[in-house]
Amino acid sequence: MLAFLARRLLATIPVLLIVAVLVFLMLRLTPGDPAAVLAGDAASPDQIAQIRTTLGLDRSIPEQFFIWFGHLLTGDLGQSYYYKTEVTTLIAQRLEPTLSLAVITITIAVLVAVPLGVLAAWRFGGWLDRALMAFSVLGFSVPVFVLAYVLIWLVSLKLGWLPVQGYKRFADGPGTWLYHLVLPALTLSVIYVALIARVTRASVLETLGEDYIRTARAKGLPENKVLLRHALANAAVPIATVIGIGIALLIGGVVVTESVYAIPGLGRLTVDAVLARDFPTIQGVILFFSFVYVLVNLLVDLSYVFFDPRIRY
Repeated sequence: MLAFLARRLLATIPVLLIVAVLVFLMLRLTPGDPAAVLAGDAASPDQIAQIRTTLGLDRSIPEQFFIWFGHLLTGDLGQSYYYKTEVTTLIAQRLEPTLSLAVITITIAVLVAVPLGVLAAWRFGGWLDRALMAFSVLGFSVPVFVLAYVLIWLVSLKLGWLPVQGYKRFADGPGTWLYHLVLPALTLSVIYVALIARVTRASVLETLGEDYIRTARAKGLPENKVLLRHALANAAVPIATVIGIGIALLIGGVVVTESVYAIPGLGRLTVDAVLARDFPTIQGVILFFSFVYVLVNLLVDLSYVFFDPRIRY
């Protein structure tokens, strides 16, 4: 186990390095000048040139990369062009809203999707099974921002149950914090409920056809024990995999959701940084997301040992 963990941690280093190089090059080679954005429309060419010199953008691309990468090795992600603040500080300030939204979303998705998938597999071909398959197609088909605006119109504007936009920190009170996150989390969880429920259904359905399930039923075990202790437990590996994929996919989902609901998280920070051509902030956030993605995949791989003792690394 320790050897496997060490190998996986070492394997993340070249992955993050490749991500860093690609992000740096894509930002530098795309059209647009951060100095012109910062200077404003009324700035003169001399003022723009002065800003470029101050930011180090007048240097060659290889020189810019080695300077930035040297700072990166020391844990310094640089200073934001737009916010005039260290990127690490910006990420720390914006982490709580994104983490809160992600945790609530994946919690809702797992608590709803896994039981639905098990019941659909148990009642294969029934109305619940057909309804789940229809919901899965709908969940994958409707864009997040469309669903967000529909829920805002219905739940917030028509019924007045939840706020339209905004975020309150956990320190302001757990009730207020949760009250402002319920609607964004429900919006974002739809696609993950569809994904996890569909995989759970397929995995449990395959498991229910195994000989040990027939043996358990022949012994007279209650159906709930057959489903939970035998079918679901042996189908846990693919379910854990898709949950891990869902957590990683939240990276893209929070960008849209935070923008629609005006949540000041990392997704909203990414959008603002892209519009402002804020290279250090974009690079720092993407590297942070990449690290989280690698970490989640590592934890999912490690979970296989606990779900299926037959797996050895």
